[in-house]
Amino acid sequence: MTYHYAVETDRLTRRFGSFVAVDEVSLQVMNGEVFGFLGPNGSGKTTTIRMFCGLLMPSSGSGHVLGLDIARDQEAIRHRIGYMSQKFSLYGDLTARENLTFYADVYGTPRAERAARINELLAAAGLHAHDNLLTANLPGGWRQRLALACAIVHRPQVLFLDEPTSGVDPEARREFWDLIYELAASGVTVFVTTHFMDEAEHCNRIGLMYGGRLVALDTPMALKQRELDGAVLEVEGTPQELARRTLLAQPGVREVAPHGARLHVIVDDASRRAPELVAALAAAHVEELHIEAIDPSLEDVFVAVVNRQPGRSDAHVSI
Repeated sequence: MTYHYAVETDRLTRRFGSFVAVDEVSLQVMNGEVFGFLGPNGSGKTTTIRMFCGLLMPSSGSGHVLGLDIARDQEAIRHRIGYMSQKFSLYGDLTARENLTFYADVYGTPRAERAARINELLAAAGLHAHDNLLTANLPGGWRQRLALACAIVHRPQVLFLDEPTSGVDPEARREFWDLIYELAASGVTVFVTTHFMDEAEHCNRIGLMYGGRLVALDTPMALKQRELDGAVLEVEGTPQELARRTLLAQPGVREVAPHGARLHVIVDDASRRAPELVAALAAAHVEELHIEAIDPSLEDVFVAVVNRQPGRSDAHVSI
């Protein structure tokens, strides 16, 4: 079968009654690409992936995975893709090897290849020495790698990962992404949803989802250059809420968003505005002041893009 894109949609929409969960999403994902879907909970990421996997029917629009229609060819699609859901779909009362054996059977992995493939995946996931432990007793990072191994036991051409690293520690996340890069290098297309900005930075391209709509799509670098209208200043000061209100009232300030104990402030001109903002904050009796220009992050881009959407009334939004 000839197809131009691993995943392609045209105005793909899913409604639940009067609620529009996915609103006319159009995108193309190239073969061998690591494509990130970035957005907060409830933005439509999981619903979109479930339509790709044949678990939900579209309400309107169209979508294709490996050239197959997601509304008509669900069974054929399932044999060619891997899917790792937000919640681990492993059986806790089975060992790591038994889980892999079960999924190899479900996906129809040829029996002649099964033993070698399972051993290969256990080694790749670093679980060969622990293959007889019950899955329920494995640490979270190991369960995560096992879930990935189960999703690719049949050598899928496209892998859908839905918030795969939620609830695991940073080291386990890094190790998991090493496995993703290895898969992509072997030619597998990886479509991953996340709300972790640092993970999205490592995708070839990312789509920003908000309110069921795809509000921006490009490489991380291109999004920063195109979507962020201005420079970013990082501001520390106490109390933070007083600092935020003061900054929002200053000329040249376009966005103010909290980033932990700091504020990220998008301004039209960093060198001109920084001294003005320091003076305004000092006059407002904001203490422990520190301000510096920084490189923009994807979170800065996301906040700026979302706050430009029609109907936004919040002073700021964060992911």
